[in-house]
Amino acid sequence: MDLKQKLYRMFILGTDGDGYKEALKNGLGGIIFFTHDIKNTLQFKSLINDIKSISTETPFLSIDQEGGRVERTENIHNGKKYLSAKYAYEKGEDFLRKQTNEIAAELKNFGINLNFAPCIDVNTNPVNPIIGERAFSSNPDDVIKGADIVIKVYKEYGIIPCIKHFPGHGDANADSHLTLPKINLSLNEMEKVHIKPFAQCSKSAPMIMAAHLHCKCFEKDVIPASLSKNAISYLRDKLGFDGVIISDDMVMKGVSGFDAVEACKRGILAGLNMFIYRNSTPETINIIESVFKEAQNNIELAENISISYDKIKRLKYHFNLLNTSA
Repeated sequence: MDLKQKLYRMFILGTDGDGYKEALKNGLGGIIFFTHDIKNTLQFKSLINDIKSISTETPFLSIDQEGGRVERTENIHNGKKYLSAKYAYEKGEDFLRKQTNEIAAELKNFGINLNFAPCIDVNTNPVNPIIGERAFSSNPDDVIKGADIVIKVYKEYGIIPCIKHFPGHGDANADSHLTLPKINLSLNEMEKVHIKPFAQCSKSAPMIMAAHLHCKCFEKDVIPASLSKNAISYLRDKLGFDGVIISDDMVMKGVSGFDAVEACKRGILAGLNMFIYRNSTPETINIIESVFKEAQNNIELAENISISYDKIKRLKYHFNLLNTSA
């Protein structure tokens, strides 16, 4: 496995731009699907089969399917909507478990093997513009209870659950799609509330998504947690998480303070294992190629790419995804 192939496995791209087709031949890590990719059941299954047919190995086939505001299959449900985490949890653990089984069965039927859920942020800010009902609760213990149910169900279906958004988006007063939110809480305050679900759920979840928000407790300089060596090291060393750490979407404004190639380099050096880009335009493919060129002359960058490749390979092994595509 050469360095370029290892690097390509660190990226999950969207279908906009069509660059994903050639990237899959280079070993692209996976594809993320959005609402516009899912027009009807037959069309979506055909898209997934086409992706598998040109892949060098089974890719991560991923989606954000939380329920409520974040639901990608709405075009095929004829008006039916899954409840968001908050309302599903409020209806009781049995209801949450039943709904999660329905979501997991649907995703499994399509061939999805990775869901960026559950959202385990603790929604402590009532005017939070991005989390709100996506959180199970404003109480960290209730968040843990809800998350444990969802994580268990997805794993029963052989779908990788990715908990998000570390170190906690619940106190934010801004949307990281539009800007870089700033969290000024002390580490002690973060640990008591926002990090608490991650400390617990990281024991069972195989993947964690790092958020594009600045946490003063990790970095004095304005650096997103997703690119912060201190934040990523905390996950590894303090929480003991040994799984795959993936960025939130790298086209979000929360990470736009850095040049795109520089952002990926910073992320890799900080300990990130994977990146999400919602598109696969020539510009996005060029980012991967540019990082590869720099990694050829940067020992630490190359070593971290190899470490990430090993973690990704181990995750695929645990979920029976190492077989080559049909």
